[in-house]
Amino acid sequence: MNGLIDIQLVATQILGFILFAFILSRMMWKPMLAFLETRKQKIAGEFAEADRRKTEADGLRTRYEAELRTIDAQARQKLNDALSEGQKVAGEIRQQAQKDAQSRLQRADDEIQREREKAKELLKEQVVTLSIRTAEKILRQKLDDPAQRKLAGEFVDEVGLLK
Repeated sequence: MNGLIDIQLVATQILGFILFAFILSRMMWKPMLAFLETRKQKIAGEFAEADRRKTEADGLRTRYEAELRTIDAQARQKLNDALSEGQKVAGEIRQQAQKDAQSRLQRADDEIQREREKAKELLKEQVVTLSIRTAEKILRQKLDDPAQRKLAGEFVDEVGLLK
């Protein structure tokens, strides 16, 4: 023993450490590195899968947004088409209503004309009847001038009442 350091003890410890390191590297270190490498590859694969799915999701989102814009444009177009169709139908209904109203007005005018003709005929018959009665009265009586004026006045009054 040479002072404070025992060389044999140090050499034994160095040899034991080297042997321990060799056994550890053979039995534990390589499987541990292999496990860590496998784990690293698995994590890298999961990141790659996540990136692929994110890219796929972005593509789907873009496609869906485009489809939504297309659907929105189609909905607006259909709404405009329906509005145009509604205006067209409203115009047709309006035209038909105007035709119906015109037809009814024409029928009413025809009916009024017929009623007017009937009224004229009736008035004509009544005037004739009154004229005949007046003539009969005149013929039955020999009238002087004041009596003829009185009868003519009565005749005029009767005609006035008939109106």
